[in-house]
Amino acid sequence: MYKAHYGLRELPFGITPDTSFFFACDAYQAALNTLLIAAYGGEGFIKIVGEVGTGKTLLCRKLIAALDSTFYTAYIPNPYLEPRALMDALADELGIEGERDADQHRLLKSINKRLLDLARGGKKVLLCLDEAQALPLESLEALRLLTNLETEKRKLLQIVMFGQPELDEKLSQQSIRQLMQRITFDYYLGPLSKNDMTYYLSHRLHVAGYAGGPLFSPYALRWLHKASGGIPRLINILAHKAMLAAYGEGRHQIETRHMKAAVADTASVKNKSRPWWPL
Repeated sequence: MYKAHYGLRELPFGITPDTSFFFACDAYQAALNTLLIAAYGGEGFIKIVGEVGTGKTLLCRKLIAALDSTFYTAYIPNPYLEPRALMDALADELGIEGERDADQHRLLKSINKRLLDLARGGKKVLLCLDEAQALPLESLEALRLLTNLETEKRKLLQIVMFGQPELDEKLSQQSIRQLMQRITFDYYLGPLSKNDMTYYLSHRLHVAGYAGGPLFSPYALRWLHKASGGIPRLINILAHKAMLAAYGEGRHQIETRHMKAAVADTASVKNKSRPWWPL
């Protein structure tokens, strides 16, 4: 594509979460620090909330990669599951076999035994749930009951929930108020400021192998931040398309017209664009 044109080893603005591109600005580093402190402290429930595209999945993967060998991690990316299906998924992640036909009581005993075995082997078990806003209320309650499993010293299972703001709405319901009380650490992952976005672009370009000067003009950056609202996924999509537009002209500098073309080609942002944006 345009890698050779810009002197890149790889494409810098993909939307697949890749921990090598993790951008440790103050907010994202604070979120990661919160997760690590809570995990090593043995807290039962941890919650990270952010809008669509703010990098929750990338943060989840970065957390898993940052934990040391004392942790056994389980990851469920799509938890739109009823309680029994959720426990089956957890059993799979824990390496429990031969319990698919067991009743729920026997399956829970098998999970408890496996967690105890891991604890005796010096392992802390951390379950990461991505898209946690999709969890049915009954499954949220089942998670709370799973965190009742403990030794005299610590919880056998820690749970980190990554979700959209709808997760907070769900957790505010009276029927699961006990779970809300157990969330000891939480963090809101917001959009990037314009300054952070500028550093974010430079960081990703550097990781991808770019060694030139500033690639985006100041006006192009203003358009990018306005159009994306500082949401990393939208920043990636628009930056990629703007680079394509400049490449198509044989240019190395991304100007306002290239960013406008990217906005016009992106349904999720073009309706928000306004010709009277101050430039």
